[in-house]
Amino acid sequence: QVQVVESGGDLVQPGGSLRLSCVASGPGFVMYTMSWYRQAPGKQRDLVATITPGGSTNFADSLKGRFTISRDNNRNTVYLQMNNLKPEDTAVYYCNAVGPGHSSWGQGTQVTVSS
Repeated sequence: QVQVVESGGDLVQPGGSLRLSCVASGPGFVMYTMSWYRQAPGKQRDLVATITPGGSTNFADSLKGRFTISRDNNRNTVYLQMNNLKPEDTAVYYCNAVGPGHSSWGQGTQVTVSS
């Protein structure tokens, strides 16, 4: 079963960029649909982006054009490239792996957008 660990969160100024990484351990990564979610203080956890085993992607409508999701199956890693960051992007970002009969969440990585 795949387990995931996120990294890359940081404090960044508005308009800046960050790339988050989610490294998966365990067999079968290539069969997993990988997603990024985020949760701001006092709010629910929302879907940011998804990438399927075949590489198809899906994004929250409000984030299209600023965020990109990609995967490197050789490195068992999923990336979230975030550009033109805004204060409202401040949240804990979580990686989620969904595979055959199994789902796994990471511990989250904090992204803070502030001047």
